Amino acid sequence: MPRKKEIIIRSYSEKDEGDIRQYCLPEEQAIYTSLPTDIIKTVQEDLHNQPYVIYADDQLVGCFVLYTAPSGNVYTSSEYALIFKSFSIDARHQKKGYAYETLRSLGEIAKQSFPDKNEILLTVHHTNIPAINLYLKAGFVDKGLRYAGTHGEEFIMHLEWKKG
Repeated sequence: MPRKKEIIIRSYSEKDEGDIRQYCLPEEQAIYTSLPTDIIKTVQEDLHNQPYVIYADDQLVGCFVLYTAPSGNVYTSSEYALIFKSFSIDARHQKKGYAYETLRSLGEIAKQSFPDKNEILLTVHHTNIPAINLYLKAGFVDKGLRYAGTHGEEFIMHLEWKKG
C-alpha cells in the first residue's frame, strides 16, 4: 500500500510565485474555478482575499482563497462566515486525495487563522457533480440555498463549527 502523502497548507507568499506560474489546470476545469495566477492578482484588488497554497512533497498541488470580509458577502448576512473560493488541484496531482484532505483541514485552518469566524461557505455549479459529492463527503452541508451565478445555478454549501 502506498504511503499517504502529507500535505502542507499555508498562506501564499511571494516565494510561491514560480510554482504558481507552472500550475496546470485543464480548460474544462477552469470554468469552475480561477487560475492561481489570477487569484494572486485579486489579492492586490481586495485585501480580504487570502490565498492559500497546498504542498505535498515540496510540490505545489493546489490552491484556494478564503474571503474574509465581514460584510459585502452576497451569500449570507453573517459577519462570522468565510467564503471558500477558487479551489483547484493541479491536473498533474488530481485523484490522489489532496482535495479531500484539504477540505477536511479547512475548519482547523479557519479556527486558527480567523478565531472570530464560525462558518465557511462555498458555491459549486449545479452541474459539477464530482465536486458536490466531494464537498458533502468532506463535511459540507447543502441547506438548499441557491445562487444565480454567471454560468447558471450554484449550490451554496456550509461548513460550521462552534467558536471558542
